[in-house]
Amino acid sequence: MRSSFLFVTRSCKALHRLQPFSAQRIPVLRYRSTHSSREDRSYYITTPIFYVNASPHLGHLYSAVLADCLHRYKLLQGFNSKFATGTDEHGLKIQQAAEAAGKDPLTFCTEVSERFKHLFSSCNVSCTDFIRTTEQRHRQAVEHFWSVLWNTGLIYKGSYEGWYSTQDESFLTASQVADALDSSGKEIKVSLESGHKVEWMKEENYMFRLSAFRSQLLDWLGGNPRAIQPERFHQEVLQWLQEDLPDLSVSRQRSRLQWGIPVPGDAEQTIYVWLDALVNYLAVAGYPDKHDQWWNVAHHIVGKDILKFHAIYWPAFLLGAGLPLPQTIYVHSHWTVGGKKMSKSLGNVVDPLERSQMFTTDGMRYFLLRQGVPDSDCDYTDGKVIKLLNAELADSLGGLLNRCTAPALNPAQVYPSFCPQSFPRDQEGRAVVEDYHMLDAVRNLPAVVEQHYESMHVYKALEAIGSCVRQTNGFIQRHVPWKLDRRDSKDQRWLDTINHVSLECLRIYGTLLQPVVPGISDKLLSRLGVRPGERSWADVSFLPRFQGNDCPFEGRALGSDSGVLFSRLESQNLDKQKPKKTKKAANVK
Repeated sequence: MRSSFLFVTRSCKALHRLQPFSAQRIPVLRYRSTHSSREDRSYYITTPIFYVNASPHLGHLYSAVLADCLHRYKLLQGFNSKFATGTDEHGLKIQQAAEAAGKDPLTFCTEVSERFKHLFSSCNVSCTDFIRTTEQRHRQAVEHFWSVLWNTGLIYKGSYEGWYSTQDESFLTASQVADALDSSGKEIKVSLESGHKVEWMKEENYMFRLSAFRSQLLDWLGGNPRAIQPERFHQEVLQWLQEDLPDLSVSRQRSRLQWGIPVPGDAEQTIYVWLDALVNYLAVAGYPDKHDQWWNVAHHIVGKDILKFHAIYWPAFLLGAGLPLPQTIYVHSHWTVGGKKMSKSLGNVVDPLERSQMFTTDGMRYFLLRQGVPDSDCDYTDGKVIKLLNAELADSLGGLLNRCTAPALNPAQVYPSFCPQSFPRDQEGRAVVEDYHMLDAVRNLPAVVEQHYESMHVYKALEAIGSCVRQTNGFIQRHVPWKLDRRDSKDQRWLDTINHVSLECLRIYGTLLQPVVPGISDKLLSRLGVRPGERSWADVSFLPRFQGNDCPFEGRALGSDSGVLFSRLESQNLDKQKPKKTKKAANVK
């Protein structure tokens, strides 16, 4: 979705043909808490649908990978999870871009939409639904949604005037524009938010009574303190709501905007692209016929630049239509490059597909989720990627797996036995106090990771896993098992126990990492001999032999050795790996 604000003021002197409005005409304007019960195991997660004015960038992939991580996590928990993404394809900017490229709008949109599909497929984004706003199912959902709002008296014919940005496809108030000079030195007005040129426009269209929903939105956020996460964005929306909400322009004259869905019953008006685009979430859920299963458990992931659309306009539309509000809106910040905003003019736009080929799919996913902090902007450099992946995937996790499965320490290539006398619960065996601390950390790790996955603080989950991986490496290093005498039965039992504990740690790490790096996790768990049916969230019971219970893996043959878990990256080889730039189809940003 586009990253601009629509904030339209209604002209007091030019309203006409106003439809009579009464709150009694609205059947029920409500919000509902729809947290799923234990019996309801459905879950619905969405990304924004991405605007096809340009090829996908790093931020698009980050949104998609975040949603994919949550979707995979819910599947591991046994949920029936739906995960939707897609492309936003209507609007004046697309109409103009297609004209500039000499293509009809649908052909233009299809070409760019396919680039998003290819990126997500290449990066193992396992969406269950990819929607385009040019699809018939979406159009039907939008037309029905519009009709519901119209029939309740929430949409009326009026007129507006104000500053308009074609680049942002939005109107702005006087406080949102500033004076500037264009490239020729001519004085112009620009948007303070985006810097794009604005022009004064006056137009008759349809308005939505956004002003009627301020108190309900405040009640919703006050009664649901975790409706918008992280907390700083929840507070930001509350701050916006301290001021009156002007009614919202929700259509454009067809003479100016042909590329969009016509207003039902008025062929001279086109539905504004933001009202159009937001309904995609309902369309995927099955609206207007069979949407309750999914819409009652909806969660959105959005970038901070489109928060107002999702946290004020979208809930108001839903309230007007008598529909439940999303359970959670997860907000993330932006990616910069070398401390600067990505820009074609600066030449610092990061191609996510190219980087995923250089650093591997799982490597790129891991970096984005490990470094991405929802509360604040994050900075990207190739050097950071190399340093992080070498340290945490190649050396720490990969080195641990290599140590535990190497024939030198495990010549039989089996999941070795655990000796309770060597590692007793009363701390009187060969284990030391640091070892028991490690066991506690790994035993508690699933609960810690679950908490962070649920709040979309994936980086914190990966910090916790990485800490435990380092402790396990320290456990092996501390007891130097390669120096034990295999001819001594006690030493052999202790060696097997060290290996058993280490493999159990690795099994937990591999299981918990599946939502983040599915390929690496599969390779790790397969090497340990863990079967596909033994990798769910219910299988993270750690070291049962320590509690006196049976371990299903004890004595089982390890899986085949498929090589290093993650190959170290060498910075001097990166330029050789970068694919040559090819001329792409014209895109207008």
